[in-house]
Amino acid sequence: MSLTPGELQVVAESDQNQLDTQSGKEPSIVGRSLYAIAWRRLRKDKVAMVAGIIIVLIVLIAIFADQLGSLYGTSYLTQHNTGSGSLLDPLTSMPLGSLGGVSAKHWFGVTPVLGQDILTLLMQGARTSLLIGSLATVVSLVFGVSLGLIAGYYRGFADVVISRIMDVLLSFPTLLLSISLITVIALISSSEVLRAGVIIFVLGFFGWPYIGRIVRGQVLSLREKEFVDAAKSLGASNGWIMAREIAPNLIGPILVYTTLTIPNNMLGEAGLSFLGVGVQPPTTSWGQMLSDAGNYYQIDPMYLILPGVAIFISVMAFNLFGDGLRDALDPRRMN
Repeated sequence: MSLTPGELQVVAESDQNQLDTQSGKEPSIVGRSLYAIAWRRLRKDKVAMVAGIIIVLIVLIAIFADQLGSLYGTSYLTQHNTGSGSLLDPLTSMPLGSLGGVSAKHWFGVTPVLGQDILTLLMQGARTSLLIGSLATVVSLVFGVSLGLIAGYYRGFADVVISRIMDVLLSFPTLLLSISLITVIALISSSEVLRAGVIIFVLGFFGWPYIGRIVRGQVLSLREKEFVDAAKSLGASNGWIMAREIAPNLIGPILVYTTLTIPNNMLGEAGLSFLGVGVQPPTTSWGQMLSDAGNYYQIDPMYLILPGVAIFISVMAFNLFGDGLRDALDPRRMN
């Protein structure tokens, strides 16, 4: 892999404690890649590291939501609204006790009407929100990186066509289009997988022009570098140059874009679910919980606050980590 001058920094290591005094060797010059230097910078950014730890915890909770629910002792599908084990007031269908029915068995309380455990719903909601947000980001990356590479490298007619397509897609009202498509799909099929697939496609497909523009701008600059001219002089094909010479130099911007786009897509899914056109029960998402909690916020505010806090923490963690990653990958930084 060829690296541009800005992606390779040479650091002089002169630590006398590491010298072999018996052999009399002199200090050596150790070359560090941009990514090794970026990791060193990122470790110094305490805010970004804390945000990264929170992201890892959210991902682990999403992956092992079922197992954590088993350890916790209840399932998100279990309803405590009937019989002697009911946790709801029989007259109002509201949770018994303070703070929405918080107890030693139900740490965050239970939901009104159905009496489902809120903590297990939050864990399952993390899985849904993170899965849809991540897959939508993957769709954006596939379209944006590939078409941005083509537009920036070939320029000319290909650049004009792809750029105009980007402009058209950026002008679409994504929210209204999402509502329309999902409503039509709901009339055709009741499949939750199909509904989730439509949400992923809409969020991802109409989001790729953003990364496409970033990649196109980077490629327009990289294609004029000396290492690209050297590859051409050696007879390399255009596909080989784009895949082996230019694409590796786009990893930094792509990583930053990914960490900043996943929370945006999570918010998009939460917004659609809040409006009632996102995922439907028994599938759980944070936006769906907010939508349901809106009917009871005056009586049971905790049911509204908890999923809102979960969305806030997740989005904030991704954004802070993305900012730290962007600073760490900046080749113009000297430390």
